[in-house]
Amino acid sequence: MSQTQAERMRSVFINVSKIPLLFLFLYMFVCSLDVLSSAFQLAGGKVAGDIFNDNAILSNPVAGLVVGILVTVLVQSSSTSTSIVVSLVSSGLLNVRSAIPILMGSNIGTSVTNTIVALMQAGERDEFERAFAGATVHDCFNWLSVLVLLPLEATTGLLRRLSQAVVDTFHISSGEKAPEMLKVMTEPLTKLIIQLDKSVITGIAMGDEAMSNRSLVRVWCKNHILTSSGNVSVGDSFNCTSIQPCWQSNATTWTTQNMTLLVNIEKCSHLFVDSFLSDLEVGIILLACSLLLLCTCLLLLVKLLNSLLQGQVAKAIQRIINTDFPYPFGWLAGYLAILVGAGMTFVVQSSSVFTSAITPLIGIGVISIERAYPLTLGSNIGTTATAILAALASPGDKLAAAFQVALCHFFFNILGILLWYPVPTTRLPIRMARTLGQRTAKYRWFAVLYLLLCFLLLPSLVFALSMAGWQMMAGVGVPFAAALLLVFVVNMLQVHRPGCLPVRLQSWDFLPVWMHSLQPLDTLITKVTLCCAKGAKKLSRISCESSIVHCKKCAVMI
Repeated sequence: MSQTQAERMRSVFINVSKIPLLFLFLYMFVCSLDVLSSAFQLAGGKVAGDIFNDNAILSNPVAGLVVGILVTVLVQSSSTSTSIVVSLVSSGLLNVRSAIPILMGSNIGTSVTNTIVALMQAGERDEFERAFAGATVHDCFNWLSVLVLLPLEATTGLLRRLSQAVVDTFHISSGEKAPEMLKVMTEPLTKLIIQLDKSVITGIAMGDEAMSNRSLVRVWCKNHILTSSGNVSVGDSFNCTSIQPCWQSNATTWTTQNMTLLVNIEKCSHLFVDSFLSDLEVGIILLACSLLLLCTCLLLLVKLLNSLLQGQVAKAIQRIINTDFPYPFGWLAGYLAILVGAGMTFVVQSSSVFTSAITPLIGIGVISIERAYPLTLGSNIGTTATAILAALASPGDKLAAAFQVALCHFFFNILGILLWYPVPTTRLPIRMARTLGQRTAKYRWFAVLYLLLCFLLLPSLVFALSMAGWQMMAGVGVPFAAALLLVFVVNMLQVHRPGCLPVRLQSWDFLPVWMHSLQPLDTLITKVTLCCAKGAKKLSRISCESSIVHCKKCAVMI
């Protein structure tokens, strides 16, 4: 055997041996996302339940939207926030009209996960630009859909009427619970780390005061309800009937009552089952560990993918994934990608997992943003199909309300796709995401600012204004929205029709630099970072020198 053939076989053997490692890192990556969701629920789940408990606020559509965003960001799971909404609607504590904005907000909140995953590729500027653009295309689609469909829903009730018509037309019967295929694979590991009692969040949301003092950490995994009857004393005002007779004994009225007792049988077997830590402390520990594991697995995944997808292999895969069908069927490729995204999300039972998994592939250039966009839209459809199946598993008395809420979520995404995909000129999310990617590649701190602004600060501000009343929200929101619209129109005219504008408005140079450029802020952040780094280095050197002096003193004493 020649040396060239031996080297070739060795190269093939090394590449083949990397494939099991790739699946192992992918498995650990998905498990870390599951633990990350549990950590967020432990840290903010009760707060999320308290937010849902205030139904007066939820009657405001804008406040409902913000609640959906904040709660989904807090619990890192649109499935959890959606299930709480279904429980509130089916129990009569929340009507469908108020539930729809919350579902729209949960659609926005769930896209924060893959945006966080994109931050892990900040080391390589080009990869970071592509990954951040691929992640934020989901955000842009959701925000644009909400901007159009929320006012339409508030004025016409389109989604509510459409879903109600479907519920009234079809005779829906309760079915089996939707199979959670991904959970079957990940739960053997994640159950050894943490198990949660999610009924606590739902109970708090439904106003059960007893749930406020219960821990989210599940302690008992198996229990049994014992029912027995016993004699109890009652007052004279007790209503005795033939069904529940009473008798007198020693001047005391007695009756027989059924009593139930919950008997714990078997403890759970996870790391925190006997822990004396609070939910917040456990959540912070899990948050730190899961983020560390997430970053490690993502970095290793990217390294492995880069080593596997080189040369002709990478070109072949890119050609297969990103190439359109021959004319005149080129338009079909995008719709096929939507079906693939929906199918894959239905299999893994999580849009966050699917979009987070393709983000590294977008970063290394295997999937283009033009192909990632329909895959993401399909993922939105897939997660709503899962919610519909879950709703069909509801009890008979809750089935209609649960099914209608799930359908509202489904129609919201379908209408969003019809708005922002079929006509190429309307695919604004791609252009917006590209701009965000370019801005983030130039100023890497912009990614963190974007996350804080879009998913925390702005929703919190709108929520605070909504609590002050619609007059306050309109007084602040309308001028702000008008100013944004004016800036957008002027920007468009500056790019496409500058001659239509006065000379002074043909550029923003007449404004202070900080009002039309991020460069001054970038300079300030760079100076602060360098100053902090020098301070940390100085402290480290002082600490090291003091340690040396201490060691010398010890040596002299000896």
